[in-house]
Amino acid sequence: MKEFTNYQEHIDNAIDWIWQVLPDFILAVFIFIVGLWAVRFMNRMVRKFFEKTDYDPTLETFLQSFINIALKAILFVLVITHLGVKSSSFVAIIGAAGLAIGLALQGSLSNFAGGMLILLFKPFKVGDFISAQGIDGTVKEISIFTTKINTFGNQEAIIPNGQLSNNNIINYNSESTRRDMINVGIGYNSNIKTAKNILLQICAENKNILPEPVPEVYVAELAESSVSLSLRFWAKNDVFWAAHFHVLEELKNRFDAEKIEIPFPQTVIHTTTDKPG
Repeated sequence: MKEFTNYQEHIDNAIDWIWQVLPDFILAVFIFIVGLWAVRFMNRMVRKFFEKTDYDPTLETFLQSFINIALKAILFVLVITHLGVKSSSFVAIIGAAGLAIGLALQGSLSNFAGGMLILLFKPFKVGDFISAQGIDGTVKEISIFTTKINTFGNQEAIIPNGQLSNNNIINYNSESTRRDMINVGIGYNSNIKTAKNILLQICAENKNILPEPVPEVYVAELAESSVSLSLRFWAKNDVFWAAHFHVLEELKNRFDAEKIEIPFPQTVIHTTTDKPG
């Protein structure tokens, strides 16, 4: 009978505890639901604000990502405190766990710092064509931790900001113009002057190739089976590849018309026949 009384006391105490924490739990759930709705609403307002203003797209995506995470962190603290965890105790817990969290999130913290450096120094921005970490493509989005790049084949590459900020980056859009260098080999029996004039004539006739700086052709190398000519010209970024491919096609057609040989690797074997003495 005594054991039954003890069980009953435990049950009564549990019921009393549930009734004590139930209002706080219901309030915390209500705050969580309303808070999520408020976070989504504020994110939409921030997005609409940036759409109506003329801000740097890089700054827009970064701030939107940062505000979203900050609002969710504030909501988490509000829910925890309404569940009965005192703010001072919560701060103490965070402080005690700070070292462990910092060690566990070294990569994330590095990516966050890298995102801040990219935002501050702007080595590239949304819309730039860059080459980094062995990936070539157009920057689609810069968030707090990662940068999204659309490759030439329209695949999406996601690169951590920490790696981007600590390694080499080639930004092809930082300047309005770009120089091309096309090397082509001609046979030793071909006329070098004629070949150079053809290349310069192709550049002069192409509206995508800038007249200044003046296109130039040099003899780059006397190779084993060809004379290597190096054509260099300038074009604006938006028409660079159009100019590049046009020159390649035209030089082949005009060299063929002028009987200028473009050698390909080949092996010549000489044989001798020894006559018996």
